[in-house]
Amino acid sequence: MAKRVYVAARDLVFRAKLGAVVAARGGEVVRDDAACDLAVIEIESAGWAERVKSLCARGIAVVAFGPHVNADLLRLAREAGAVAVPNSQIEDTLGDLL
Repeated sequence: MAKRVYVAARDLVFRAKLGAVVAARGGEVVRDDAACDLAVIEIESAGWAERVKSLCARGIAVVAFGPHVNADLLRLAREAGAVAVPNSQIEDTLGDLL
């Protein structure tokens, strides 16, 4: 069964790139995080920390990503239950999870 993936990224080009990874692996990008099997959350997007905590509490797998210089934010995402990676690793990590 194809995974439904919610992507929260501020940059439209980056969001499209992640959408292409999802499609290439047979997944489907959804617009509602309530209807997803996997969520991809940018750590600099609005309300990211609360969203990660909420999704993880609901049992939804979360991949958080952001600049490697924001190690503290990536650590917070890991502590909330997400897989957290720097921008340079998000495409490979997402592909592996799909």
